[in-house]
Amino acid sequence: MTTREEGAGVPARRAALRLLDAILRQGLPLEAALDGATRGIQNESDRALAHALAATVLRRLPDLDELIDSATRQRLPDDAKARFVLRIAFAQALILGTPPHAAIATTLPLVDGGPRRLVHGVFGTVMRRGATLPEPPTLPPQVAMRWGPAWGGEMIAAAEAAIARPAPIDLVIGRGDTPEIAEAQVLAPNHLRLPAGTPVRELPGYAEGAWWVQDLAAAIPARLLGSGAGRTVLDLCAAPGGKTMQLAAAGWAVTAVEASAPRLGRLRENLERTGLAADLVEADVMAFAPAAPADAVLLDAPCSATGIFRRHPDVLHRARPSAIKAAAAVQTAMLDRIADWVKPGGLLVYATCSLEPAEGEAQLERFLAAHPDYAIDPVAADELPAGVPPSPDGSVRTLPGMLAQQGGLDGFFIARMRRAA
Repeated sequence: MTTREEGAGVPARRAALRLLDAILRQGLPLEAALDGATRGIQNESDRALAHALAATVLRRLPDLDELIDSATRQRLPDDAKARFVLRIAFAQALILGTPPHAAIATTLPLVDGGPRRLVHGVFGTVMRRGATLPEPPTLPPQVAMRWGPAWGGEMIAAAEAAIARPAPIDLVIGRGDTPEIAEAQVLAPNHLRLPAGTPVRELPGYAEGAWWVQDLAAAIPARLLGSGAGRTVLDLCAAPGGKTMQLAAAGWAVTAVEASAPRLGRLRENLERTGLAADLVEADVMAFAPAAPADAVLLDAPCSATGIFRRHPDVLHRARPSAIKAAAAVQTAMLDRIADWVKPGGLLVYATCSLEPAEGEAQLERFLAAHPDYAIDPVAADELPAGVPPSPDGSVRTLPGMLAQQGGLDGFFIARMRRAA
């Protein structure tokens, strides 16, 4: 059956099925898999629905699987198509508010001649029981087993609460006055927080490039470098450019280094929209070398990205121990390579959007042991948003649960280090 011949709503569900397969079986990021999974779908609303369906399943995967397992005599394999289809059907009926008859009608065609009776029977059995999903959702067990010993039970509870709801939208004001927007919160200087789903392109100042979208936690690394006053800074792994724009707006002479040509193009577009300037270099950090040391270097290193799970729930299922170990090895190599790129007396800021100690605290400890000419430049409380305390050693760790009443934060590790003069 071709996409054109399928009933209304089925192509979006089929695309969601392909997305889930790409993420859970192939380990691809949701955003990277989206174009391939929705190929042939012209309607933007269908593409958006496919994305929403897949993301909803990923947010609730352990609880959806618990329901499925409660109604089968023999456990379906994790990669069985019937399990994938049932996840989509239950996500629609129990989370997205789709009438049960429509949820099953639009997912049964996905079985493609397989165990339709099994899928229909399991769905009917669960729905007749009046089943519900727990609130808040349950974290994947392997994630809870990693985070529990590192951060404690309260953090696990906060993470479960965080994944249940969309993240708010944060704006960094690059120039001009802070616009007055209804329902906006001010949590830091030159910052506004808006409710999730706010249509940002319709807000005052968008066309003029007065601001850009950037999570409050993601904005901390560049904030810690302060005013540039014409001094030089290298922004490494710079795309999509939030930190580059922050630094340029703060008066730094920025060289932004990014290995991906498409991502560098996006950074260039962001600079053009905001009217800010930076020298752009397409290069891998491990192959690049600056002409001279800089006054400051900011490395927002490639990582597992587990800290942005509430925006990208796929990371909870893709970031396995092997991937975290591989990312940590890349971070170690990058830190060692760039250590001499900072002038004596200059600053190095290291950041990752990860909740894994191997990519944060352990990296800092190892780097300082290997490079005795560096020491932590402790972050003071008044340099951070209220409710985000510095760690005892002067680094910064943002966790789920911080600023919960204001919408929460992404998970980041940030360390500011000064090289000996």
